[in-house]
Amino acid sequence: MKTLLRGTAACRRIGQDASGGNAAHAMLVLFPDERLLRALLKECAKAFFGAAEGGRTAKLIDEECYADCMLVPAAGEKLSAERVSDIIEESLLAPVEGDRKLFVLDAFHTAAGLVQNKLLKLLEEPPQGVYFLLGATSEHAVLPTVLSRTKRFEIPPFTEEEILGALERGHVRGEGLREAAAASGGLLSVAEDLVQGGGEEFRLAEEFLSLREVGAVCRTIGERKDRRAFFSALKLVLRDLLFLSAGRERDCKRCTQAMKGLAEEYPAGVLLAALSETDRAEREVAFNANGGQAALALALRIWEEQKRWQKLS
Repeated sequence: MKTLLRGTAACRRIGQDASGGNAAHAMLVLFPDERLLRALLKECAKAFFGAAEGGRTAKLIDEECYADCMLVPAAGEKLSAERVSDIIEESLLAPVEGDRKLFVLDAFHTAAGLVQNKLLKLLEEPPQGVYFLLGATSEHAVLPTVLSRTKRFEIPPFTEEEILGALERGHVRGEGLREAAAASGGLLSVAEDLVQGGGEEFRLAEEFLSLREVGAVCRTIGERKDRRAFFSALKLVLRDLLFLSAGRERDCKRCTQAMKGLAEEYPAGVLLAALSETDRAEREVAFNANGGQAALALALRIWEEQKRWQKLS
């Protein structure tokens, strides 16, 4: 994982700018994989300080204990106005080990507007030697006034090949790595979930599309802590069903006996509509919709589309 994160253009550019004395005082890294955002920010911080992997500084940054690199808020928390006040006070103190101090603000997209506003003056005119590294999943939740004061580094989703390489480095056993990489949508955390699930999400997607015992299947989906893996698996299954229905079995990432049966049940038009509706359900869940209810609504829309095609034929 670290190899993949360190290899991003943003991480390399931050290191180059810092080593050349050209680092911006406020930097914003945009990275869509929320679960790995904090890990990415640590790699960017190491690059900023020129910390060699395995060295003392790198280890301290990983442990969030390096005196000149403050990572806030605590993992899983939102940046608060009180914590910003602490940052303002801390920024007035001289660095401990070098001539630079870096404040790393994780999950900045979850910070309230008032909290972001409180940082504006400090971002625009920080004390000598003070730098800020903000991390967010997208720029939409970041105030325009903050955006205008930061240098942006946008990291797109990883390619399937990059995800597969990271999985192969992290897993001795190679079972399911290719289909996990193909289904991940460029998010390593999703690929990891699919691998650790041992193919369960793909089997659940096949069972979901059979439209039998759909209520029980949707309850299972609703009980998942993170539903992204299921919807990612479902989209790969739908794409492979399209290949099967077109007689292109060689192009499938996953081809089970159950899928061959599903390919006979679903016209290509229904599969295309189901892909679009799955994207819609995924967006609904991202905006805090109940996962089980979103899955059930998706199943009903797929069923209605299937009935419509049956009438047309």
